[in-house]
Amino acid sequence: MSNTGYTPAQTYQPGGAPPVIIQTTTTTNLVSVGSEPSRVQCPSCHAQIVTDVKRKATGRTHCWALVLCLFLCWPCAIAPYCMASCQNTEHTCPNCGAYIGTYES
Repeated sequence: MSNTGYTPAQTYQPGGAPPVIIQTTTTTNLVSVGSEPSRVQCPSCHAQIVTDVKRKATGRTHCWALVLCLFLCWPCAIAPYCMASCQNTEHTCPNCGAYIGTYES
């Protein structure tokens, strides 16, 4: 038989050493974002983009509204929901919609 570079497949023999499985993992790139749209490279589609931002009320936002209501400033209770500094900012990619990160203010 000639040597053509063919190597037979390895099989598991009972009583022998089990096959070794190597699993590789990848780490995601950490992207620094702020309270305003940021110019970054999307870790998902690798395009240079300016992130889409969406502001979300947090527990702290609700607490400030409650404090304003308790001190009889109920007309001002909506102010924390209108202020960007009282909300978290979620960044997403406009191309692929991937989540980029959250800026917690």
